[in-house]
Amino acid sequence: MIVLVVNCGSSSFKYQLLDMDTGKPLCSGLVERIGESSSPFSHKKYAGSESLSFKKEDSYADHSAAFQAVLAMLTHPEHGSISRVEDIKAIGHRVVHGGELLTRACVVGEEEKEKIRLLVPMAPLHNPACLQGIEVAQTFCSHAPSVAVFDTEFHSTMPPRAFRYGLPQKFYTDFGIRRYGFHGTSHKYVSRKAAEFLRLPPENLNLITCHLGNGCSLTAVQGGKSIDTTMGLTPLPGPLMGTRCGDIDPAIIPFLAAKGYAPAEIDRILNKESGLKGICGLNDLRDVHAAREKGDARAELAFEMLCYSIRRQIGALWACLGRTDALVFTAGIGENDSELRQKCLQGLERWGVSLDQAKNSVRSPEARRISKDDSKVQVLIIPTNEELEIARSALLALEKDGI
Repeated sequence: MIVLVVNCGSSSFKYQLLDMDTGKPLCSGLVERIGESSSPFSHKKYAGSESLSFKKEDSYADHSAAFQAVLAMLTHPEHGSISRVEDIKAIGHRVVHGGELLTRACVVGEEEKEKIRLLVPMAPLHNPACLQGIEVAQTFCSHAPSVAVFDTEFHSTMPPRAFRYGLPQKFYTDFGIRRYGFHGTSHKYVSRKAAEFLRLPPENLNLITCHLGNGCSLTAVQGGKSIDTTMGLTPLPGPLMGTRCGDIDPAIIPFLAAKGYAPAEIDRILNKESGLKGICGLNDLRDVHAAREKGDARAELAFEMLCYSIRRQIGALWACLGRTDALVFTAGIGENDSELRQKCLQGLERWGVSLDQAKNSVRSPEARRISKDDSKVQVLIIPTNEELEIARSALLALEKDGI
């Protein structure tokens, strides 16, 4: 069965076409700067062990025009992998926020769209774009059911003691202010893959999954379910990130307001000007490493703060679990930065973590163990695959609805 996975941003359209009989991608790509005079379009076709890349620039007025261009590319005799649009049997949409209204992947009709619309205040930058993607898919691929898969879904199993904030009851009941968590498709995918790798049933495992990229989140997974996570009402809290501040004293916000900063400006600073960028002016960790090698003290401090904040969150989630069987690293930084992994685990030897430095230094696209053979707590690298998880969730939702 062919499934198209769509991830819409406010001015971007990211996609992947998958053959779910094999779980392999057929095509993937990205249209950027939608609505501008020039829109870069990058596309990749996978053919066996090789991939063929194609790039062009055009102008796409809106997501509707971009989606039509994507469909033309997917069915292109040379660059595409299907002969006709009707070969697509389902479309899985990444939707950032499902709140408490939508806690499971669902086939999208008018009722579901209205619920996603109601949640726009929770994710004002993301949910409107997600809705656009759903609506254009329903227009140009009406034969294929659209299924919404939510970043927040995996964390809907958190108990109230973990997701409630210490605020007056009315803020929860009237405004839905609570911890929701994000990166759910990634945490769900790697926790299941970790159980498969260890050849143990998920219900018997306690894991701490570490999704570390430009955005970072960690999750305590007990018996295959999320019981706590570091992100909250928004993706802002948790460890230090590329441009996000991570955990801070909330009193900093009214303090800045008293200094004359407007709410929108504070929001921009915390989300786009803080984190690694705020400390050393660089938000890509590769650039931070390059600056460190040249003796940049601010870059060194930024790296130290990042690793310390991740280790601090590991310790907190470890306490929540009571027993940790494995630590799982994933996403761009988690999968590829050996120095960061070593630094994050430093001092955890007394807790049963014994990192194998030789294994840790090897770069590979495969799932692997980087702890020593006698380590009481396993340390794994599991490459994430959010698109495959979205496609899988979409098919399960269709099966549940008898479609």
